[in-house]
Amino acid sequence: GSSAVAVFLVAPLAALLLQIRITASSAVTTSQRSLPTAATAAMDDPGSEIEYEIPAVVRVHKSGRVVRLNGTDTVPPSPCGDPANGVSSKDVVLDPAANISARLYLPAAAAAEPGKKLPVVVFFHGGAFMIHTTASPLYHKYAASLAAAAPAVVISVDYRLAPEHPVPAAYEDAFAALKAVVSSCRPGGAEPWLAAHGDASRVVLAGDSAGANMAHRTAVRLRKERIEGYGDKVSGIALLHTYFWGKEPVGGEPTDAALRGGIDQVWHVACGGKLGLDHPYINPAASPEELSQLGCVRVLVATAENCWFVERSRAYAARVKACGWGGELEFYETNADGHVYFLLKPDCENAAKELAVVADFVRRC
Repeated sequence: GSSAVAVFLVAPLAALLLQIRITASSAVTTSQRSLPTAATAAMDDPGSEIEYEIPAVVRVHKSGRVVRLNGTDTVPPSPCGDPANGVSSKDVVLDPAANISARLYLPAAAAAEPGKKLPVVVFFHGGAFMIHTTASPLYHKYAASLAAAAPAVVISVDYRLAPEHPVPAAYEDAFAALKAVVSSCRPGGAEPWLAAHGDASRVVLAGDSAGANMAHRTAVRLRKERIEGYGDKVSGIALLHTYFWGKEPVGGEPTDAALRGGIDQVWHVACGGKLGLDHPYINPAASPEELSQLGCVRVLVATAENCWFVERSRAYAARVKACGWGGELEFYETNADGHVYFLLKPDCENAAKELAVVADFVRRC
């Protein structure tokens, strides 16, 4: 109910605006101390003492127990179709060996034309790599809306979250999910909705915030490693309000040390303190050769004027366009709104416009 929580619903990464709260007995931040380990937890397990906290995101106790402060609400799927949009949804295990689950969305258009193949959107939710799931109300509504608008089969992927599973665990799960999806789109595939309606030649990787970061990284890895029987390129990637960052400000980014320090701390926790701010995982400008070898034919970069990472999205789009990649790049920026506003205000005019842009991109892939 507080205004702070409302801010974090729109932008989980906006924890940068608040101080990292540490226990009263210590004033050091997570960048000055190591993250909790099993050894330290065994030595000092008072239960209630807090090791560190990112307000409205996660609280980690000295025992190692992690409490998520946001993104824990869930809604069930609609296997018989949602009356609001006609989209059916169900929860499935995409890869039993890797324990990767997902929520699938099938639009009414699939039932209307049973033999027609639809584009496939593999979607990664945001949440600073730490919070939310495919069942979160914000993401359930968005994925269903995209499935109806495109129309497309949408696969919203659950992946391992930090701090228990720091980056690159999320990337590993994302790539495994893509492999499972393209395999299921083939005749006789393991997932019947994908086998019947998914067009393996029209796969789009998409996500918001941290999920957009994951979509980018998955495309990079696909070009490097290929998927046997599929190839080294998806049709497109749709990067919505992407979580990219770096040590030095770019463009008109804030230069305030405390403000930037807050964002820095989020990445420090997400990666377990093992990767710097200019690692290619968080700053693609650090690896220009990867940009020129993106494993996709088209890229959509969408952002908003007041998004915390708008300058990063602008710079990413400019670099991809100039690096000799050779594909088709589209850039879309919403005026006035902030980071992932379309999740908290899905019925506002700008959200409808942005959804239409993403749906149109998917249709053309």
